[in-house]
Amino acid sequence: MKTAVDKRKTKAPVVPDDVIFIKGARVHNLKNVDVSFPRNKLIVVTGVSGSGKSSLTIDTLYAEGQRRYAESLSAYVRQFLNRMDKPDVDYIKGLAPAIAIEQKVITRTPRSTVGSMTEIYDYLRLMYARIGQTISPISGRVVKKDDVKDVLNAIKVVKTGSKVFILAAFKQHQNRDIREELNILMQKGFTRIYVSAMSRTQKENPIIESTTYHIEDLLQNADDLKTAFQYPENVYVLIDRIVAKEFDEDDEHRLGDSIGTAFYEGEGDVYVEVNGEKLLSFNNRFELDGMQFEEPSPNLFSFNNPYGACPTCEGFSMVLGIDEDLVIPNKLLSLYEGAVAPWKGEKLGLWRERFVKAARRFDFPVHTPIADLTPHQYKTLWDGNQFVEGIHDFFKEVEQNLYKVQYRVLLSRYRGRTKCPECGGSRLRKEALYVKVAGRHIGELSDMPVKDLKVWFDHAVTTLSEYERTVGKRVILEIEHRIDTLLKVGLGYLTLNRLANTLSGGESQRIQLTRSLGSNLTNSLYILDEPSIGLHSRDTANLISVLKELRDLGNTVIVVEHDEMMMREADYIVDMGPLASHLGGEVVAFGNYDELIANPKSLTGKYLKGEYSIDPPKQVRKWKNSIVVEGARQHNLKNVTVEFPLNVLSVVSGPSGSGKTTLVKHILYPAIQKILGEPGEKMGLHKAVTGDIESLTAVEMVDQNPIGKSSRSNPVTYIQAWNHIRDLFAAQPLSKIRGFQAKHFSFNVDGGRCDACKGEGEKIVEMQFLADVHLTCEVCHGRKFKEEVLEVQYKGQSVFDVLEMSVDDAVAFFADEKSIVNAIKPLSDVGLGYVKLGQSSDTLSGGEAQRVKLASFLGKGKAAGKILFIFDEPTTGLHFHDIKKLLASFNALIDQGHSILVIEHNTDVIKSADWVIDLGPEAGADGGSLVYAGKPEGLKKVKESHTGRYL
Repeated sequence: MKTAVDKRKTKAPVVPDDVIFIKGARVHNLKNVDVSFPRNKLIVVTGVSGSGKSSLTIDTLYAEGQRRYAESLSAYVRQFLNRMDKPDVDYIKGLAPAIAIEQKVITRTPRSTVGSMTEIYDYLRLMYARIGQTISPISGRVVKKDDVKDVLNAIKVVKTGSKVFILAAFKQHQNRDIREELNILMQKGFTRIYVSAMSRTQKENPIIESTTYHIEDLLQNADDLKTAFQYPENVYVLIDRIVAKEFDEDDEHRLGDSIGTAFYEGEGDVYVEVNGEKLLSFNNRFELDGMQFEEPSPNLFSFNNPYGACPTCEGFSMVLGIDEDLVIPNKLLSLYEGAVAPWKGEKLGLWRERFVKAARRFDFPVHTPIADLTPHQYKTLWDGNQFVEGIHDFFKEVEQNLYKVQYRVLLSRYRGRTKCPECGGSRLRKEALYVKVAGRHIGELSDMPVKDLKVWFDHAVTTLSEYERTVGKRVILEIEHRIDTLLKVGLGYLTLNRLANTLSGGESQRIQLTRSLGSNLTNSLYILDEPSIGLHSRDTANLISVLKELRDLGNTVIVVEHDEMMMREADYIVDMGPLASHLGGEVVAFGNYDELIANPKSLTGKYLKGEYSIDPPKQVRKWKNSIVVEGARQHNLKNVTVEFPLNVLSVVSGPSGSGKTTLVKHILYPAIQKILGEPGEKMGLHKAVTGDIESLTAVEMVDQNPIGKSSRSNPVTYIQAWNHIRDLFAAQPLSKIRGFQAKHFSFNVDGGRCDACKGEGEKIVEMQFLADVHLTCEVCHGRKFKEEVLEVQYKGQSVFDVLEMSVDDAVAFFADEKSIVNAIKPLSDVGLGYVKLGQSSDTLSGGEAQRVKLASFLGKGKAAGKILFIFDEPTTGLHFHDIKKLLASFNALIDQGHSILVIEHNTDVIKSADWVIDLGPEAGADGGSLVYAGKPEGLKKVKESHTGRYL
């Protein structure tokens, strides 16, 4: 189906119902693009980086969908929404409600977890509030409160003909005597007092028989009053009396009213006496074993709500206390070898000696590494027992001596963030943990890996009663659906309480995908920005099946993607290009996979059919020096020892969740930082990091975070080339005549920049209920500088004209100025020749931002010393053509004497490496082992390696 439209036709085309048609899109670098997307299909939009893929999908299609939705709301509601700009497009026909899952850097808040992001935790809260049973920690019985129905059911089973009294305890309130109370009861309409032979207290009952008194008679006869109130705990207000029989509907209504009155009058307690022999008690308070419990409600299980959060850690799961990792820094040592850091020296070492001597009395293994102790043995080390004092007792003694300076110093050395002792890391108040479903509280479910949670859930549903299944049916369905989706996208190894800020980019995007899939929408437009980031080829296949499921529900799924597997499976492909930035912004080719590779204009097609390719290096570099991580055991790493070679390109590969990020980002990177004396994060559990670390001058983590937050930040200022350009303009004859210095050619400080727009080139008019309007500054006409500054020219170009040049154009323009060319040429080398020097950094993609950082290091050359660069999936957002350039940049850095370590799934990068470290064989608990280390060609022969299979 050919659906792209010839731009030369001036007449508005007739648009069929089964397409989404965009006419005249001009957002960012799009060149008046007309394009159609068939509805209810899986569509891939591809093309080189910066060719306009995101501009077309996210900034045009999605932005217009959101704007239309916002405009359908009232002006009052719109003021609370983010203001939305109208994309620069003639019109869009056939647009469905749009949902975008973007490549955003994940949340940094310590409250956000996998459970809250996928909404599974929200549904679990609802499930526990609906069908959870509160279990008393004292007796283990179920806590329940009685209502009118419970009392009514108890009366219904009484033997026919029995006399039944419905009673409320007589209560004498403060500052009132008995006569006053009786008068008030009469005013309320009660006529009788009942003195029961059955005592509701535990005392022996001295009364021989029950008696009924009229309140009016008691008020007139002092002797009767005295007799009746001889034992106040036996006195009740008689609410109603009946003879048991088959009750009809009217009887039940009457009884219900009486019981309700008794609950009110008895302040929550109701007593039912049968034939003067049996006293049944009911109360509508939520209590048992003398304890008052909280009634389950969704907020009780929310750690983001003050009502449910643990009062000690306020829902963060961590408090400031004795940090276990500081007290036992090396868990691979045994207690005998001095694993407990403070138990050293002549005086404090006595604590260790005492523990070692007493250990044989309770069979404690003093020669076993701390990491290999059982949970019970580890707890004994900390808490002690009847034979010996533990680490907690040691710190209690330290706290008693804080008036001495040496003890204050000692305590400060071991204080840090530690698991909350009150809630045990569950983040909830203890009342919430009394509520259980199928024997488990919500904190235990949050600690389970999702794949284990699935197994528990399937079993738990079978143990629920018919009533519980009916009440929780909808909620259980939603939870099961989301758990299944998490498993399908390869995240079964995560736990619900895993912090969002510890996830990789690919994991966080797939979690957002789970949330969208969980809502089961139909007739919608889903736009995904590279969902295969961070996915091993094996997991990409599962992801494609999930996207097809979404399509089969009746949705249009548009994926911005470079993955070859995704393109082969797509129903329709749109190839943007031909190149990037101002050289791109056009639709080069469209159609199915076969049509794309047959199109001679399509650069993507040429790579797919093998006309162009990324060839592995002819010669693999040899290496001598390396860094070794010994005994890595953090998260799922299984005591692995890994050697990382220096002065070569090394790649760490393996399925998602196999431990790559943990090994590189949480152990190797902070360990090198610490050895080199740089501030870094806390290291994961390992024995040692050894090797030629001293040969390095620094370690750099090059991630995809934006290079600047402000609209003024741009590539040329980031790589510090603008200073050279300003100096060049300040050296021109006209500048010297007018007294201009380098600062006059900066748009960040007053002097030469336009005073009206402060160097922004535009003014923003804030509209109350509509999107802000960006108006070109009428003073400088968008040129950012004062007229007299713009009159200073170099080779006929003003300072503003230079900002508008692309990197490649600037390299040619400044050919005579070596310092400027050397500063900006690296941008061209990393494939960013199309970017304008003054392009705002907030319009750069994650991959482009990462390459700008790479260029800044290339520009420093050998002057930077020897650096170990760590890249986390640098091929994100890169086309085959760009990966070729990226690998050339890596080789240039290595030639300057640097070392490169890449966490990567892309097979082109893996086969181009000098050394591959493959982790696995699976994810989560089944991963964390070293499957292979060596040259790429050897990996293909390893049967257990999923990476080898796809190579």
